[in-house]
Amino acid sequence: MKRESGLLIASLSVFSAVLLLSSRADAVPSFARQTGVSCAACHVTAFGPALTSFGRDFKMKGYTMSNGAPQKLPPVSAMVLGSFSHTKADQDGGAAPSFNDNDNVALDEVSLFYAGRITDKIGMFGQVTYDGVEHQGMNDGLEHFGMSWDNVDVRFADTATIGKTDLVYGLSLNNSPTVQDLWNSTPIWGFPYVSSALSPTPAAAPILEGSFADQVVGLSAYAMFNNLLYAEAGAYKMLSTKWQRNFGVSSDAVAGESPINGLAPYGRVMLQHDFGSHYASVGMIGMSAETEPGGDSSAGTDRYTDIGWDATYQFNNNSANIFTANLSFIHEKQELDASHALGDASSSSNSLDTFRANAGWVYQQTYALSGGPFIISGDSDSLVYADSRTGSPDSQGYIIQAEYIPFGKDASFSSSWKNLRLGLQYTYYSKFDGSSDNYDGSGRSAEDNNTLYAFAWLSF
Repeated sequence: MKRESGLLIASLSVFSAVLLLSSRADAVPSFARQTGVSCAACHVTAFGPALTSFGRDFKMKGYTMSNGAPQKLPPVSAMVLGSFSHTKADQDGGAAPSFNDNDNVALDEVSLFYAGRITDKIGMFGQVTYDGVEHQGMNDGLEHFGMSWDNVDVRFADTATIGKTDLVYGLSLNNSPTVQDLWNSTPIWGFPYVSSALSPTPAAAPILEGSFADQVVGLSAYAMFNNLLYAEAGAYKMLSTKWQRNFGVSSDAVAGESPINGLAPYGRVMLQHDFGSHYASVGMIGMSAETEPGGDSSAGTDRYTDIGWDATYQFNNNSANIFTANLSFIHEKQELDASHALGDASSSSNSLDTFRANAGWVYQQTYALSGGPFIISGDSDSLVYADSRTGSPDSQGYIIQAEYIPFGKDASFSSSWKNLRLGLQYTYYSKFDGSSDNYDGSGRSAEDNNTLYAFAWLSF
């Protein structure tokens, strides 16, 4: 335990030091101004998480690439996301506290970023967010201001040559598993990049799909060999209740956590290759966490082990048309000895699988059509999935999306200072939490949760 505590203290010390250093850094207000290239160089649709080969390289090398010009302003920016959500059937009692049963307009998020170079070999992507849907208010930490920390990735990166092998290597200090990942086939940066917070979503998800987001601190080492083989290994440690509240995590969220006991190892391997206008990658990802169910360690611990496989394809020949595709499959083994002993699981061993796929067409990095299916399936458990009439986690459906991105190209007006993404998204469910009809025992069907989501996403 002393060794684990030492790792946590050391990691937080480095993190705090970087934050202090960042306030003095002579950098730029955005990645685009730092590099001297437009957003379209890094992003498939000129704005948003989907990265090009250049964008992945920029992230892997620690957000430090620069055009060499002296910068007078720090690399800070902001983001605003607003939306309209409509579900096929009303949600009795409101979609969320202070919201209507249906047809809700929301200020989803307002974020502030420190994103860019700190030194020649250290860079940062750091986000602090006001959540207009979930905010409940506290009297301490960031949430006193309605804010909480969001995605954070602080990197050290360098290059070397060993024999005939080109090597990029580095360290990532971050607060959410997969936030440091370079590919858009893993959960945090995967499709859809935004979605409604005011519509029902399936109850079941593996731990890699955000179970520990913003609750942990992790440190991993990574290396890319000859721009072909990527490998990463590290571990995550649960932040204390006090630290989480200081970072703005709400009291209700902290109270509902199943904290990690000790360290949770994390690993990633990926093979990638650029061949002409085509890019392809295929890889694996994994994480294992021993947890205390609901914070109760009296009966021991549960263990969740996730192993995932994913792949990416992109076609980009610098013409008007870009095509993309992503696949992801995650298998989770659940050893629920503690939950079973506490009466929170009917079985001591379950499994859960998620499959997600999407394909997209982008025209002139301005107009985009994308979509794909999702499938969640696993063992039934009447206690783990108590809100399901069948006790099953099974859900499936598809998502389709159309978008317009007017800025972010070389010829765009003030392209390095602002960007905008306007989108219309539709989510269809053929099965939800175990059934197509009456899944909750109150008569609600899967299709009742079908959601039309219109959004405006502005960064500046």
